[in-house]
Amino acid sequence: MATQSPFSLAAGLVEQFGAGLQPPPWVVDELQHRLVLFLNHVLMQEPEAQARLVRQKGRQVRMQWRGFTLQLASTPAGLLEVPADVAPPDLLLTVTEGSPFALAQAALRGDKPAVRIEGDVQLAAEVNWLVDHVRWDAEEDLSRLIGDAPANAIARAARGAAQALQQFVRARPGADKAPA
Repeated sequence: MATQSPFSLAAGLVEQFGAGLQPPPWVVDELQHRLVLFLNHVLMQEPEAQARLVRQKGRQVRMQWRGFTLQLASTPAGLLEVPADVAPPDLLLTVTEGSPFALAQAALRGDKPAVRIEGDVQLAAEVNWLVDHVRWDAEEDLSRLIGDAPANAIARAARGAAQALQQFVRARPGADKAPA
């Protein structure tokens, strides 16, 4: 008789429990708008990213994973918005990995998730460029709040913790295997 890992058993229970939970629509709407505010904050620090989005103004991208959907449109200012009129998207990005744990492991390894792409190839190339080149400078934002030296110390500690977590994930037996 094969024994099951307690981690895989817990992951299965969480996935079954989570499959039946759906937050109320107002919570989803609020979270999407907060995410757009954050993304725009990051984009405003990258003029090249804004210039690329200006060229795509009005184009809509829908991202899907399991039951979650986010549709964004580019604005004439080179930022993002949740469109008031949800039209058929110019680009549909669907994350094909169903397990949140597998996605988290891939993210900790620094891998991009597997995505099915449907729609405009040029827009997909621009989105890919944004994903590859735009990064949030959390240390800079933190230094505006608490000063340079404390922000640097916190950022250094966070980088060390993230590196240790990545090494732990890579060192786990079977970490290089795809989950079944």
